[in-house]
Amino acid sequence: MWCVIQVFTGREENLRHACEKYIDKDILQGTFIPQYVRRRKYQGVWRDEKCALFPGYVFLITDQPDKIAMELRKVEGMTRLLKSEKGVLTLTPEEEEFMRRLGGEDHVTLMSVGFIVGDKITVTEGPLIGLEGHIKKIDRHKRRCIVEVTLCGQKVSTTVGLEIVSKE
Repeated sequence: MWCVIQVFTGREENLRHACEKYIDKDILQGTFIPQYVRRRKYQGVWRDEKCALFPGYVFLITDQPDKIAMELRKVEGMTRLLKSEKGVLTLTPEEEEFMRRLGGEDHVTLMSVGFIVGDKITVTEGPLIGLEGHIKKIDRHKRRCIVEVTLCGQKVSTTVGLEIVSKE
């Protein structure tokens, strides 16, 4: 199961390392920060760079979500674990599968490539193939789009890389 903790934006990597260091290995199976690849132009050259897919969040992999809440007390600087009145919130199997499809096993969403005909978006390369219905807005100039996903039962918008090669 995947749990989500909220941290201060920009401190995700520090908190991820702290979780791996202080939380019992029998309870915590792994941690990750989902990222996406975006293209930016520096000094006339396009370069790929990785950015946080969900800034301010770190994902924890565990089979014991209730025990993870107790273990997180050992981690300094953690703001909060996402919870409900029923206990620790975990991603549903469908949400986990969607995140795996988007980011793969290394949790990095690569650039997608597509085109637009009229009002219809078609993605021809990358993880957004078949997920065109999740695209809410496209910024062709910055080569990215806003995608709506569901995490812990909540609709969340995030940015991923999308290059539109033609528009008719």
